[in-house]
Amino acid sequence: MRKLSPLFLIIAPGAVALALCVSATASSAATATASMSVTASVQATCTVSATGLSFGTYVSAQLDASTTLSVSCTNTTPYNIGLDVGTGTGATVSSRKMTSGAQTLTYSVYSDSGRATVWGPTIGTNTVTGTGNGSAQSFTVYGRIPSGQLPTPGSYSDTVTATVTY
Repeated sequence: MRKLSPLFLIIAPGAVALALCVSATASSAATATASMSVTASVQATCTVSATGLSFGTYVSAQLDASTTLSVSCTNTTPYNIGLDVGTGTGATVSSRKMTSGAQTLTYSVYSDSGRATVWGPTIGTNTVTGTGNGSAQSFTVYGRIPSGQLPTPGSYSDTVTATVTY
């Protein structure tokens, strides 16, 4: 008869117990699955910001200036940028009015550097179009005060609102 070493007796019961646990776990494990729906919606959005249009000092000669509008829309969102007539009394799209008290100084804003296309608020007529790409897109606003006006000295101003329709 063969005699077992004391080390085998110490290890053997633990190994047998471990083998029984692994065997029991593997044979009793089960799985179940389920699918879950993951959804999101992306809504078209746009923002617009503007810097001031500063002509400087007018002395009866034609005076040009420009500024920038920045529009940011979600990717592939089509939009129109309109500029209203401003707050000057009697202003029109082609003849906006800066005021100083009761006095006015006429000017216009354009969408092209040649100052031939007046920029207004009517979609399909005098707005500027674009398509969003998810980043800010810049548009130059070109302004002109025509020559020959004889306003009284003062500080003239107006407020024009830019509207993005999408």
